[in-house]
Amino acid sequence: MMSAEAFQTDQGKVEIPSIVEAVVLRLRALIVSGDVRPGDRLVEERLTEMFGVSRPPLREALRVLQRDGLVQSLPRRGYIVTPITAQDVREIYSLRFALERLAIELGVPVKDPASLEPMRAALADMKAAADSGDDNAVLAANSRFHMGLVSLAGHSRLITAYEGLRLQLELCMAYNLKFRERLYGDRGDVHPRHALLLESIERGDRKAVLHEIANHGNSSILDNLDELIGPAT
Repeated sequence: MMSAEAFQTDQGKVEIPSIVEAVVLRLRALIVSGDVRPGDRLVEERLTEMFGVSRPPLREALRVLQRDGLVQSLPRRGYIVTPITAQDVREIYSLRFALERLAIELGVPVKDPASLEPMRAALADMKAAADSGDDNAVLAANSRFHMGLVSLAGHSRLITAYEGLRLQLELCMAYNLKFRERLYGDRGDVHPRHALLLESIERGDRKAVLHEIANHGNSSILDNLDELIGPAT
């Protein structure tokens, strides 16, 4: 059974995530990884057994994910993973491109080299995760890399807007990762594509960065959305 704890170190009190937070993280990983797909029903009995928790923290976690837009509550059906259509993905990616383009226009060339460290760390984690075949870790590192890119602008409202899109983007990234594996046989291009993008940013070549973002591997999924997800209804 999951438990919430805290313990003392020489540096002070360290909080362990609460039961609800832990369940939120595990459910989010299941959704973003595609282990449960949009439209799937989330059966409470199965989830309480899977996570080793009682129903109250599970239901609170589901409410958190509902607020984040990853699940929906339906009368007499309970919770389902929020359905996503081809049009949803097109809108999410087009908004992502607009926000990242603005971040690049404001933040490249980079004035403070230290601001690139989060992207470098995410890139290293991405390679390690790709080499080990850990899809969840690849997606997490991918998300952190792009968050680091947006943060280069030093624009708090832009960052807030991107954060609001982040969970939906992670779901699209999961689709993209799985589709690229089906299309090309592996996901080995994930790290090289991001390494090339970071190199352009480090050179301060704004035009090259904008080109990399515009051709950042989304075209394969966008061109085949109806096959992958189904046409919008």
